[in-house]
Amino acid sequence: MSKPAHPSIKATALRSLLCGFALGTAAILALAPSNAQVFAGHNSDAPVNFSADHGELQGKANRAILAGNVVISQGDMTLQAGRTTMAFSTEGGGFKIHRVDAVGGVNIKRGNQAASGDVAIYDFDKRLIILAGNVTLNRGSDRLSGGRLTIDLNSGLSTLDGRIGGGSPALGGSGGPAPKGGRISGTFTVPKRSTN
Repeated sequence: MSKPAHPSIKATALRSLLCGFALGTAAILALAPSNAQVFAGHNSDAPVNFSADHGELQGKANRAILAGNVVISQGDMTLQAGRTTMAFSTEGGGFKIHRVDAVGGVNIKRGNQAASGDVAIYDFDKRLIILAGNVTLNRGSDRLSGGRLTIDLNSGLSTLDGRIGGGSPALGGSGGPAPKGGRISGTFTVPKRSTN
């Protein structure tokens, strides 16, 4: 029969676990308050403009492929990537964009905020932006890094995970359980001390 672990070892392990959980939660919750929302105030109903070195319209498949220095803008938000696939529909006589899948050094900027990753999806129907793979989020001099960033433009809630996770194969996931490991990290500025 094995001896139970020393109470102080258990207490230390529990404190370490709770501290790690609190830090991870703080980094995720730091993205949620209204004054810290990612791309807060973005008009997701604004028209979408694009430019690229090369484009291919696949009308029967209802998609357009853009390649080479792709720039897609909506209002004051800009997405840059090496290649994108845009899904659209044509009911009512015009083109209505539903989704953009972007790969190749994806950068999204709005004001003093910028997010980057290996791949991204902007789902216009759900008003969701997902970046995955080597994700970095900068807001002024504050910086967060992780494996996957989800920005909900409807609620203003954003979450950052340490790993890409088991979602869409387009995001590097297999659709199965998320792999173990992966952490988020960040740097926040500290308010200046009052000299009074």
